[in-house]
Amino acid sequence: MTALLRFTGTAEHDPAIAQWFAARQDALGLLARAWFERMRHCAPGLLEVLHDGCPTVCVGDAGFAYVGAYRAHVNVGFFQGSSLPDPARLLQGTGKRMRHVKLRPGEEIDARALEALIAAAHADMVERVREEERGG
Repeated sequence: MTALLRFTGTAEHDPAIAQWFAARQDALGLLARAWFERMRHCAPGLLEVLHDGCPTVCVGDAGFAYVGAYRAHVNVGFFQGSSLPDPARLLQGTGKRMRHVKLRPGEEIDARALEALIAAAHADMVERVREEERGG
């Protein structure tokens, strides 16, 4: 099993994330906020942290998903994305572990498929945390 990316300072509501969104009231910021809210509420008890300038959602202190707003798009990213089922083929990237979905204002989003990726990433991280706690 892959070592998990762990963060210090996770909280139920990280004030730095509120500031991050307050500074991004444009279409990209609003799109990022909408998807972060979906990630934040996909399961009870999730924590969050601002990591590398991106709002990140965690199972305990283990990050599983993030949003990033860039010049022309928003990424919804997954720290263990290479292991997620992706029948809609939304995931992009060629890294060893991480994958992301690019969203652009005004472009159609397969919301159901992206929500399924978020749910799968959460379930995957819950299992990885449990496995690590068991010493595996």
